[in-house]
Amino acid sequence: MTDRIRVTYFITLSGYFSLFVLMMLWPTVLEPPEKLPISLALLFMVGPLMLPLRGLLHGRAYTFAWAGFIALIYLLHGMYRAYIDTGVPVLAILEIIFSLEFFFGAVYYARWKSMGKG
Repeated sequence: MTDRIRVTYFITLSGYFSLFVLMMLWPTVLEPPEKLPISLALLFMVGPLMLPLRGLLHGRAYTFAWAGFIALIYLLHGMYRAYIDTGVPVLAILEIIFSLEFFFGAVYYARWKSMGKG
């Protein structure tokens, strides 16, 4: 694995796991939902992140390519929450940052790994 591919691999995984931890903490500790069971909130917020986990850990370029689309879902959610929050939307801004890190790392990893360049 070349240096360029290795760096994008670690950028993707750091964005992915940061987003994963944030999505685990948000509905359980930081802002529990009032009308929705916590288990259902966790299913909706963390469930899509579980789909590409195995392929990401194994470094499969195809998984990185379609995992970028999952990162865009979280980007849209973060932008929506940043828009509707009345105070300082710290959690939404963190979600935006982590999802962008996950997205760009995954896209560049898939591109450079599939092209064989480094």
